[in-house]
Amino acid sequence: MLSEFLNLSPRITVLPIIHGSGDFAVEVRRVMLSQNFDCLAVPLPASFQDGVERAMEFLPSISAVVQVEPKEWGGDVEDWQSQPSADEEDDRAASYVPIDPCQGVIAALRIAMQERMPRAFIDLETASFQPTAATLPDPYALKKVAADKFAAAVLPAIGRLPEGQPRDRVVTMANRLRELEAKHKSILFVCSMTDWPWIREAYTEQIAPTVEDDEVEDTYIYAVDPETLIFLLSELPFITSLYERARAELDDDENLSIDGIKEMLLATRDRYSAELKSQARQLTPKLLSVYFQYVRNLALVERRMTPDLYTLVVAAQQIAGDRFAIFLTETAREYGYTARIPFSAMKMGIEQARLPDGETVEMKNRLPGHPFSWRSCELNPLPPKVQQQSWETRWNPLGQCSWPPEDVAIEKFRTHVKDAALALIGTDLARSEKFSASLKDGLDIRETLRNWHTGELYVKVFPPTRGSLDCVVMLFDSPADPRDYPWRTVWHAEHKEESTLSLFATDFTENMVGPGIAMATYGGAMLLFPPRPIHDIWHDPQFDFTDTLEERLLAAACYHSNERHIALLSHAPPGAGWRRLASRHNKKLVHIPLSRFSQQTVQQLRMFHVLNGQQIRSFAAHFIRKA
Repeated sequence: MLSEFLNLSPRITVLPIIHGSGDFAVEVRRVMLSQNFDCLAVPLPASFQDGVERAMEFLPSISAVVQVEPKEWGGDVEDWQSQPSADEEDDRAASYVPIDPCQGVIAALRIAMQERMPRAFIDLETASFQPTAATLPDPYALKKVAADKFAAAVLPAIGRLPEGQPRDRVVTMANRLRELEAKHKSILFVCSMTDWPWIREAYTEQIAPTVEDDEVEDTYIYAVDPETLIFLLSELPFITSLYERARAELDDDENLSIDGIKEMLLATRDRYSAELKSQARQLTPKLLSVYFQYVRNLALVERRMTPDLYTLVVAAQQIAGDRFAIFLTETAREYGYTARIPFSAMKMGIEQARLPDGETVEMKNRLPGHPFSWRSCELNPLPPKVQQQSWETRWNPLGQCSWPPEDVAIEKFRTHVKDAALALIGTDLARSEKFSASLKDGLDIRETLRNWHTGELYVKVFPPTRGSLDCVVMLFDSPADPRDYPWRTVWHAEHKEESTLSLFATDFTENMVGPGIAMATYGGAMLLFPPRPIHDIWHDPQFDFTDTLEERLLAAACYHSNERHIALLSHAPPGAGWRRLASRHNKKLVHIPLSRFSQQTVQQLRMFHVLNGQQIRSFAAHFIRKA
């Protein structure tokens, strides 16, 4: 129940809302279904009533009710369908009412129509509408604060309306509420949070209106191009469709402003993984947790409880890369209910629209919510398929090289794996001895407890590691399907800081990202350092006895390595067959579990680029993006 604080009189209850909020739309529904009213008043002119109520019959399909405005020079209202001249086109303007399920006024009208409740459109008829908007608290606070307490808390921050049309509209609505009071016993008035204090003032002081309704043009109903719904709807189109789905399935929609964002991200992840498959970066639950924490922090920096699309996309770009951010943007723009309705379609833009006849006009929202701030975010989109095919036909198979930043990354990773293997070799040589004068490499707790009755302390001794490692084998996908990794080659070092690299990977020609730039994914690799020239292991007949890609890499590693130990990075430890293969060459495999390293780091390392010649390096950075 709303408190008497919001009552203008015993017969009139005011429900101040923030336009364009799904949370307030849910609150309007709750109030109307929990209390009895015999009339609904809304802050729209009577000229919009027929169009708005007819357009609402086609919900959940989205439309807009549009009304033309006269020329700024004060001429008569011209025919809406007439074609303006080139010098007059910039002056064309129109006001509109979005038939948006997340608009509180539309939600109230929707319930009133279903309950056969009388509806009154009491706003002033204005030939040229002047919208007013204000920055208000995040509506998500309604989850913890009642609507009347929310309005009371916001009251000190609401500035007085400017003189002129905004003030005249408030006075007119207050007087028309007084007229309705004589006809109905219980009236609910749903209005903007910024108008209700001054409507109350005009009502209590009985201020008489000083202006009359303007002569206005008829309204027109237009469907909205689904690709441009993001410029019309107050919530994200994906979130709006979730509200409609919950309505159709009688599901709970109390927390969709937050839960909807989570569902949108999971839908994006599924689409991202399905379309890119092995090229997609693995989005683990831990990475998603980091993403949501980052989104929360960015939203708090902007003094919001719920994030906007810009915050979601920027966080996605920085956490998971450009590709995922693009998929998230496309998912956010999707609206699930796009059935054809019997109206011509217009295309919305930023405060403008292109009508079916091709004319572009300035648009003014009759139900303005928070002021929108459109910000740019630089994302590298995927090239069109036709362009990728064009780049593929111009590829020179005799000229291939790597991308230097990725060479540096894999060399650092090779060094890290080698150091981990050397540490394991040293662990095998560790011994314990009684403490005498030095703690050596640390106290051996286990041995000390075992000899506790003697009162002696034991310390650990790690002797220097004997030998070194010059070969590291990395098996990222084992067992590997040869059909998934058809590209097998050997890359020789360009300088002394690089390894000789033998690899099997996906077909890079299937993923062209730029002119002379392709991307592939490692299945496995063998790195020899210091570098040395070797024959192509994939065509060397002495390794033909092997049956799998992994065995061929290991056989080549055992043959070309000058040291006894070989570091093997893989998911599972080497089996008896691989160990016998190493013993045949008097080698020993030192296994490093792949789970020891961050899956995000490994996934990003696996994806590398192939350039069609060293000259491509001069502009490759423009096309190469994070996975």
